[in-house]
Amino acid sequence: MRNRRWSLARQLLLVQVAGFAVLVAVGAGLALADASRAADQRATDEVVAVSHTIAATPSVLSALSTPDPSALLEPYALRVQQDTGVDFITIMTPEGIRYTHPNPALIGQRFLGNTAAARAGGTLVETYTGTLGPSMRAVVPVFDGPRVAALVAVGIKIEAISTELTARLVRLAAAAGALLVVGIAGSVFVSSRLKRQTRGLAPAELSSVFAYYEATLHAVREGLVLLDPSGRVVLCNDGARELLGLSDDPAGKPVAALGLPPPLAAAFAAKETRTDEIHVTDSRVLVVSTAPVHEARRVRGTVVTLRDHTDLQLLTGELNTTRGLAESLRSQAHEAANRLHTVVSLVEMGRAAEAVEFATAELEIAQRLTDQVVGAVSEPVLAALLLGKAAEAGERGVELTLTEDTALAELDLEPRDLVTVLGNLIDNAIDAAVDNADSARPRVTVTVRSDEDDLVLRVADSGKGVANAAASAVFQRGWSTKPQAGPVGHGLGLALVGQVARRYHGEVTLANDGGAVFTVRLPLRQGVAR
Repeated sequence: MRNRRWSLARQLLLVQVAGFAVLVAVGAGLALADASRAADQRATDEVVAVSHTIAATPSVLSALSTPDPSALLEPYALRVQQDTGVDFITIMTPEGIRYTHPNPALIGQRFLGNTAAARAGGTLVETYTGTLGPSMRAVVPVFDGPRVAALVAVGIKIEAISTELTARLVRLAAAAGALLVVGIAGSVFVSSRLKRQTRGLAPAELSSVFAYYEATLHAVREGLVLLDPSGRVVLCNDGARELLGLSDDPAGKPVAALGLPPPLAAAFAAKETRTDEIHVTDSRVLVVSTAPVHEARRVRGTVVTLRDHTDLQLLTGELNTTRGLAESLRSQAHEAANRLHTVVSLVEMGRAAEAVEFATAELEIAQRLTDQVVGAVSEPVLAALLLGKAAEAGERGVELTLTEDTALAELDLEPRDLVTVLGNLIDNAIDAAVDNADSARPRVTVTVRSDEDDLVLRVADSGKGVANAAASAVFQRGWSTKPQAGPVGHGLGLALVGQVARRYHGEVTLANDGGAVFTVRLPLRQGVAR
C-alpha cells in the first residue's frame, strides 16, 4: 500500500491548530499576568485607602486620649473591617503595641511587621506573614499635629487575593477555550474547502502536477493562451508566443498591451465561444478558437487556441492557381479543337485561303500575349501565373493585358509571396470587371516592373471601384464585396496581400481610376521580416 503524504489541507489544518493553540496560550499567559498585577494593585489601593481613612478619622485621635483606647477603637475597627471587606485592622501605639485586633487575645501584644517608615511619617506597603498568615498590608501614621500619635495597619490576606484571582482565571479560561474552539472550527472549515479545491493532494504532488501540466502546455506546437476574467494573460505557451510574435512572456499583461491586430484582440476578449476563425497578423495566418471557462455559473476566464494556417493558405493559393491554369488549358484545348474543326471544314470546302487566314489570326492573338509575358517577365513562376490568369480571364470574357513598361528580371524574392500578391489582386480584379455590367469590355491591366529599389506590382480593373469609406478596411480580414460562403468565406485575399507587404516592409495602396487600382511596392534590397 502506497504511503501517501499528508495533503496540503491536512498540513494547513495542523499548522493553523498549532498556531491558534500557541496564540491562545500566550494570550492566556499575558492575561493571567495582567490579572495578577491587577489583583495586587487593587488590594494595595484598597488597604492604603482604608488605612488613610481611619488615620484621618477624628474619633480615632480622640479615643487615643482616653484611659482605655481599646474599648472605643476595637468596636470601631471591627465595624470598618466588616464594611470594607479587609481581613484585619490594627490600631497601635508608635512602638507597635496593639489597641485593636480581629483576635481580642492579641490586643496589647506587639505588632508583627515593619513600622519604621510609618513612624517616620510615611506610608508603608508590604507583604508580610503575621498572625493571620501572609497578607498585603499598609501601615500609616495617625498625626496629632506634627507628632505621630499612633499607627494604623490594614491588611488583606494573600489567600483572599488568590481567591479573587482564581475567579478571574475561570472566566479567562472559558474565554480562551471558546476562542480555541472557534479557531479550530474555522481551521477545519478552511481545510475542508482547501481539500476539495486541491483534490486532497500533498504539496509535492501539487508541485509535480503543476510542473507536468506546464511542461505539457509549453511543449505542444499549437498556441494556447489562458486569460483571466479581466482579460489579463495567465499563461501563454511557447507555441502561442511564436505564432503571435511575442519575444517576452506576456503573463500578467492585458490583451490590449500585446500589440495584436484589433480583430484578433477582439477575438481574445470575446465572451462567447468562437470556433476556427481566420485571422491575419503581419507574418501569419492563424486559426483562432476561444472558449470561456465557467465554474459555478461564473466565468473564470477564457481559453484561446491558435493554429498556424500560413503554409496551408499559401499551398491553397498555389493549388488554386494550378487548378485555374489546368482549367484554362482544358478550355484552350477545347477551343483549339473547335478551331481545328473549323479549319478542316474550310479546307474540305475548298477554301484553303480562308482556312489559313483564320488559323493564323487565332495563333497571333494567343502568341502575342505569350511572347509579351515571356519576354518581359523572367521569373518563371510569375510568368506562369500571368499566362494562367490571362487564359482564365479570357474564358470569363475579360481582357487581361500587360502595360508596355512591364519588365522584370529574376528576383531574390520568395515566389510564393509574389504569387500570393499578384494572384489575389488579379482574381479580385477579374471578379470586379465581370460584376460591372456597365462596362462595354471588361478588362484588367497588369504592371510588373522594377522601379529603382522597389518591385512595383499594379493591377487595375474596369469595375466600379471601391468606396472611399471602405478604403481603409479593404486589407482587413473579413472585408469583401462578395457574399460569405463556406466555413471561411471571403475577405482573406487582400488581407494576405497586406500581410506580405508588411513583412517585406513595403506598402500597398488603393486608388480609383475608372475602377480599382491596387499598387504594391516591395523593397528589393531589404531582408524580409520573418
